[in-house]
Amino acid sequence: MSSNFDYLVVGAGYAGSVIARELAEANRRVLLIDRRPHIAGNAYDEYDAHGVLVHRYGPHIFHTNSERIFEYLSRFTEWRPYEHRVRSVVSGIAYPFPINRDTLNRLYGLDLDEAGAAAFFDRVREPHDPALTSEDVVLNSVGRDLYEKFFLNYTRKQWGLEPSQLKAGVAARIPVRTNTDDRYFTDTFQAMPVHGYTRMFENILDHPNIRVELGMDFTEIPDRERFAHIVYTGPIDTYFGCCYGSLPYRSLRFEHEHLGGVDCFQETGTFNYPNDYAYTRITEFRHLTGQEHTGTSIVREYPQADGEPYYPVPNTGNEAIYKRYEVLAEQETNVTFVGRLAQYRYYNMDQVVGAALTAARRLAD
Repeated sequence: MSSNFDYLVVGAGYAGSVIARELAEANRRVLLIDRRPHIAGNAYDEYDAHGVLVHRYGPHIFHTNSERIFEYLSRFTEWRPYEHRVRSVVSGIAYPFPINRDTLNRLYGLDLDEAGAAAFFDRVREPHDPALTSEDVVLNSVGRDLYEKFFLNYTRKQWGLEPSQLKAGVAARIPVRTNTDDRYFTDTFQAMPVHGYTRMFENILDHPNIRVELGMDFTEIPDRERFAHIVYTGPIDTYFGCCYGSLPYRSLRFEHEHLGGVDCFQETGTFNYPNDYAYTRITEFRHLTGQEHTGTSIVREYPQADGEPYYPVPNTGNEAIYKRYEVLAEQETNVTFVGRLAQYRYYNMDQVVGAALTAARRLAD
């Protein structure tokens, strides 16, 4: 391997790819590696054996309120407007989720207007001040019955913990509405890459100053000191040999299935199953991509403790462990740690892009 590089970037997901591109445009020579056999990280998509474009690591729906980030990515892809909708199945019936006025009316046989829905929530909510846990947040918003029907068991499956063991920010990501808006996100920009995420990443990394090496682990790189700087986007505890213990990450197992001769498997892109089955949700990809096909492909998601690290587990104990690693990271003067795993943060895709752009500008100065 040639040593003719200024920067080593570890990880070809959003954080690593955006930083590599920004450094390359600043006339830095970048070696980008990833231990997986593909780029795009968890956003990786490809055509399955039946010709359907699927997301191998579960659904990725791009949404942001940042015009700057949306315009940045628009350099590398055209977009298909898409507003994600989710249904949550309770006692065999699919309800709009996040909970809105239609959810209340259908679930309880009511006929509430917007003011009536607000009054309903005020009547059933259990005040918690301050709201320190996910349980506090949900009970404070929708009360006990809705919490138990829609949130409690889903959280147990997704995180392997009680909602009372998770920080408030986990549940705070899910709104509660008194209107009939059934969109999962309400961000200004909501869209999917027309040709898929992998193609978008190929365009991001298409620069003469970037060399990509796949199937290569960080530990396989000899003489790391030859690089002026390293950008690391993997698990921070792994970087430091788990010297303070392993940080917990939640993993997923994906069960992909193709249904031939089926035009549509479900009403919306994703159906949640909070109380039934071992999986948490089913996503049908043709809703997301708009692809026309004679069949349809779906994926079921099974949360698990072991496997690829997908989600940092946000609670007080884990954050205390991370803070100890963060101190070590600050002492690594020639290494920058960026991304969901490296910063142990529950980032959305646009937030990772924003963090990467900020880090890249600092490095390129």
